[in-house]
Amino acid sequence: MSVYTIRDIAKMAGVSVTTVSRVLNRRPDVNSDTRARVEKILKETQFVGNSNARGLKQASEVIGVVIRGRSNPFLASLAEALLARADRMKDSFITEYIDEKDDEFQTAVRMTLQNRVKGFLFVGSLIDSRVQVLQDLDLPMVFTTVCAEAASVPRGASVAVNDRLMGRLVAESLLDLGHVRIAVFGSNPVAGDSLSMRYQGFCDAFQARGLRHDPALYRESRFSYEAGYETATVFFREHPEATALFAMSDTVAVGAIRALKDLGFSVPGDVSVVGFDGVDISRYTIPRLTTVEQPVQEIARRSVELLMDMIEKNAAPRHVLVEAVFRRRESIAENTRHD
Repeated sequence: MSVYTIRDIAKMAGVSVTTVSRVLNRRPDVNSDTRARVEKILKETQFVGNSNARGLKQASEVIGVVIRGRSNPFLASLAEALLARADRMKDSFITEYIDEKDDEFQTAVRMTLQNRVKGFLFVGSLIDSRVQVLQDLDLPMVFTTVCAEAASVPRGASVAVNDRLMGRLVAESLLDLGHVRIAVFGSNPVAGDSLSMRYQGFCDAFQARGLRHDPALYRESRFSYEAGYETATVFFREHPEATALFAMSDTVAVGAIRALKDLGFSVPGDVSVVGFDGVDISRYTIPRLTTVEQPVQEIARRSVELLMDMIEKNAAPRHVLVEAVFRRRESIAENTRHD
């Protein structure tokens, strides 16, 4: 009898590895027709979970993957890249997708009670006081997309871009174009995550020019198209004087561009927009979205390699910075609304 991997199932069903993982995890956010097609193939192939199966309780040791954020295409693509690399390895990986407001660290603790976990990959984490619960696990873990160097996790490593530097670069690009009244959509600006570092870098650029970014122009937003649309609709009705927007997620930026259009603003004629992540849709929006592109494949590769070195070679945790790229496209222009 043939032995099928999760990648084989994904190819046969015409879906992504992530979608198959969601079906195996009995996640609700899968189209019913897609779910039925995947489950039919799982049954026909008698797929019971080989060494690469996800979402099944394992008798042997496994590696846990916790993805915090169900509506963020960037995190979905990163999770898929991680799982694709997992398919080439002998180790079993199990995944948990949680809402961006849920606690990924308590999720990890629960996973250790249900499975023999030997390491963790955290995708899209917010590192704050909650992370202390991981100290008792004494497991190697890698945080992707956020630098964990300052976290109190003795066996915690990380792979991320230099968020503070890239946030500064975004601000400098907009300031060079004459924009000062710049809206910023992110998460909690004082939280210990990658987004707060982007805002710190953003403010660094203002301070270097003897300016101060007005905190009244900052809004917290969830990371979905709908949230970007709703946040922009409310904000630009209240602050039509803003001439630019830095959205700390391409998803939010795309929703905001639609809202600006509906409000009667042109992009970039009236409002310049910059996103962050470099998801595929950013190359196809109208106008094409200026963004900071994160190297998904490199982040996935370095994260898995770092974790396996810690597991197999007892390597010390390291904190790796990978290079992001500022992609200037059509959504930013010189500010012509001086008054």
